[in-house]
Amino acid sequence: MIETPIWLNLVFIMLTFLSIYGLFASFRNYQVLFWVLIVTVVSGFIGYSGFLYAPDAFPPRIPLIILPAILFMLWLFVSKTGKAALNEMDMAKTTYVHSIRIPVELGILALFNFGFMPESMTFEGHNFDILSGLSAPFVAYFGYTKKYLKRSFIIIWNTVCLGLLIQVVVTGILSAPTILQQIDFDQPNVAVLYFPFIWLPAVIVPIVMIGHLAALRRLLKSEN
Repeated sequence: MIETPIWLNLVFIMLTFLSIYGLFASFRNYQVLFWVLIVTVVSGFIGYSGFLYAPDAFPPRIPLIILPAILFMLWLFVSKTGKAALNEMDMAKTTYVHSIRIPVELGILALFNFGFMPESMTFEGHNFDILSGLSAPFVAYFGYTKKYLKRSFIIIWNTVCLGLLIQVVVTGILSAPTILQQIDFDQPNVAVLYFPFIWLPAVIVPIVMIGHLAALRRLLKSEN
């Protein structure tokens, strides 16, 4: 385990469950909630066990962080039940969920200051994902509630924000202490290998990614 302040651990636990609540508020589907909680519990146990910290392991163990979430997302976007849930998703509420990225980025900055994440993953480095969180309430209100924004603008916003999210994920993988590491050897991305910070890539990131993919699915489908 890594030695981090209790308050920081509690912040990430709180942000995780706020993200889950936001997703449930968007879906109002208990089957979706059940599978999200399964992903949360499984990934939490993996992080708590310390199994993931194995810099020389082959194959690398870091894919285990996101494997449960990938399986859930495949179920959501491929299965009949999952697609039916997506069709009922409240897109305004889903867009508001992206606001969680503001405190998440502040938490990442705190982890950098404590030495458990590289600067490249913060908004002081190469991570501009906080802009997605700051702009989300504007898009939710003026795009979905008031319907002042054009569909094309919302598509571009979701695409750009999804790109920013993917960039952070790639940075996180390449800076983690595994055989895949390519950057930030002086201060690697150690935090995500342990509980509760494993919930950042395992739960929070997939939830906001689902929000973008679901929005693009709905917006592009409505153009046809």
